[in-house]
Amino acid sequence: MSIDGRDPFAIPKDMRSMAEASFEQARRSFEQFLSSAHAGAGSLEQRGEAVRASAKEIKEKAVSYAQKNVQTSLDYAQSLLKAKDLTEVMRLHGEYVTGQMRSLSEQASEMGQLVGRAAMDAARPKT
Repeated sequence: MSIDGRDPFAIPKDMRSMAEASFEQARRSFEQFLSSAHAGAGSLEQRGEAVRASAKEIKEKAVSYAQKNVQTSLDYAQSLLKAKDLTEVMRLHGEYVTGQMRSLSEQASEMGQLVGRAAMDAARPKT
């Protein structure tokens, strides 16, 4: 203790008040940071769900296209087995190639649209 009865190592009231105010401000800032971090994580989870849903849709569409293309090829092969002459084989082949080109073009267009939509959904900010 000092001569006037005060502890020389005591923290002055003004300094203590300033320190408490700084601590309180730091605590509020940290709570805001945590709140923002939780919101950001939630947004990432939502974005992940959207990406997974889009990936599932694309996968299902690709499997559907593969099934359709294999079935078309099997039908073509069966029709060739029933062909009566070379002229009929050539006609069947022309029809098959034309149909497959049209089908593949449509499938590529649809897949492009699905992938484009999935990319836009993944990039779109969530609110």
